[in-house]
Amino acid sequence: VQLQASGGGLVQAGGSLRLSCVASGGTFSRYTLGWFRQTPGKEHEFVASIKWSDSSAKYSDSVKGRFTISRDNAKNTVYLQMNTLKSEDTAVYYCAAGSRVITSATRDFKMYDFSGQGTQVTVSS
Repeated sequence: VQLQASGGGLVQAGGSLRLSCVASGGTFSRYTLGWFRQTPGKEHEFVASIKWSDSSAKYSDSVKGRFTISRDNAKNTVYLQMNTLKSEDTAVYYCAAGSRVITSATRDFKMYDFSGQGTQVTVSS
């Protein structure tokens, strides 16, 4: 499975961005999908995930209520709608896909089988 994230950019604090991630080369509908972000020198930080089975979503406390993850299996695409952006949301955002991600481990980047090139999100204060 190959993943390609897009939609990042420079936005002022309080603004919005919508990230997209298109998957190819696999049965997209069977994967748990996640968004992670990374800043220099740090590990991948969990942002949000969505299960393939029932589209139930999880969010990190830092983005809950501001970000929304969704998926369109027909388009092999997962989205991350980011509203009320803050300077601390600045990072490279990655999407990831995993076929064996257990519910208790959806926040663990190492549980995912695939991830692609990230997209830079910069929020100016």
